[in-house]
Amino acid sequence: MHIRDTLCATTTALAITATMMTGATTATAQPGDRSCDREQFVAAWTASPTDSLTPVDASGGPVPPAVDDQTFRMVITPHHGGTQLRLHLTNRFGQGPVTFAEVTVGEQTAAAGATDIRPVGFGGKRSVTVPAGADIVSDPLPFPIESAQPLVVGIHVAGRAGPPTKHWNANATSYYSPPGSGNLTHRTEPDPFAFRTGSWFYVHALDVLAPAGTHSVVAFGDSITDGFVGTTPAGIPADRAVADTDTRYPDFLQRRLDRAGIPVAVVNAGIGSNRVVTGGEPFLFGPSAVSRFERDALNHAGVSGVLVQEGINDLGLPPPATAAQVIAGYEQLIAAARRAGKKIWLGTLLPASDALVDGVLLAPDSEKHRQDINTWIRTQKIADGIVDFDAALRDSHNPATLRAEYSSPDRLHPNPHGYQAMADAVDLAMIAQHHTC
Repeated sequence: MHIRDTLCATTTALAITATMMTGATTATAQPGDRSCDREQFVAAWTASPTDSLTPVDASGGPVPPAVDDQTFRMVITPHHGGTQLRLHLTNRFGQGPVTFAEVTVGEQTAAAGATDIRPVGFGGKRSVTVPAGADIVSDPLPFPIESAQPLVVGIHVAGRAGPPTKHWNANATSYYSPPGSGNLTHRTEPDPFAFRTGSWFYVHALDVLAPAGTHSVVAFGDSITDGFVGTTPAGIPADRAVADTDTRYPDFLQRRLDRAGIPVAVVNAGIGSNRVVTGGEPFLFGPSAVSRFERDALNHAGVSGVLVQEGINDLGLPPPATAAQVIAGYEQLIAAARRAGKKIWLGTLLPASDALVDGVLLAPDSEKHRQDINTWIRTQKIADGIVDFDAALRDSHNPATLRAEYSSPDRLHPNPHGYQAMADAVDLAMIAQHHTC
């Protein structure tokens, strides 16, 4: 029996026209409205677009340099269940328009295999062309799912297109077919999808129609939020052993919330090597946190708060920023959250003094600036709260470094045990009690 057979299959159809978005805000609950008294769409999964030009994924696997009449099968794991879904696709870093000739959603069976595959519409049509730089949201689709249920998103790109917009480090395995293989979105068997990747192509977010009182919180940051685990002192490539294990700190935080019965979906807006005040375009570093905050955090459906943990790359990657510049960036994020009626919490920066990247090789003086930033985070009064990730993961004998049992070999990124410790450091009451309607 499918999971959806155990869920209520009778839902009210919603006639919502698909909206092309180049930064348009998705409607969310605001103080004083009545959306908290009824079902609403909330973000259940997100992946911030990074680029289209980086030729390999985080584990060193190839990325298509162009697309030619082929099908992508992206595997995603939503953090909340619901009775309907909406799919967000992106051509944000495309070099020209891209035509999604057919898009489907199904349940993953094994690898690229799928069952219960259903077509997704855009303004009542199967095919949609998305301009370069734009995102698009689908029509609502009746498709009951549960939290942590892996889904496959099938995307057939008709004709030729440039390199696909992607999220560089998925920490998950997805699949795609050879050029010229055509529309395979309804194929249930895995065999046609000959290529695998550690990136997510084109898919940007998934919303679910969730029960009244449900909302989303965005974990916003860099590779530490994204869940990167390095294999060498230099950090790269990513550890393939953590792929498909859902061991990012937002994953662990979601499981804590689920066990506590708190109706919050934690969605991930981390980008590896991202910085608060300096953009990394056109490659995998992504736009700066300040420039992407509205699009990647505030505009998602049902979001009522954002947890920010970012800044170590500003200190360690050229051109380096000062502590004052990073703090000024935080103040811009806080002001943007206030204007949008959202809560915002700040996480302290983890130690990296013995790391090659952001430490001894690239930023030998970063520890002083990190301490200045963390002191400001702990003492400021303009955010809605803090999470002291530094205190939870630092070595008590050498507070400028990570505890050995929490660290990847690169001494910069936590390992899965460290990501669990980060999630454990979050006060669930802070997230559960902040939502006002």
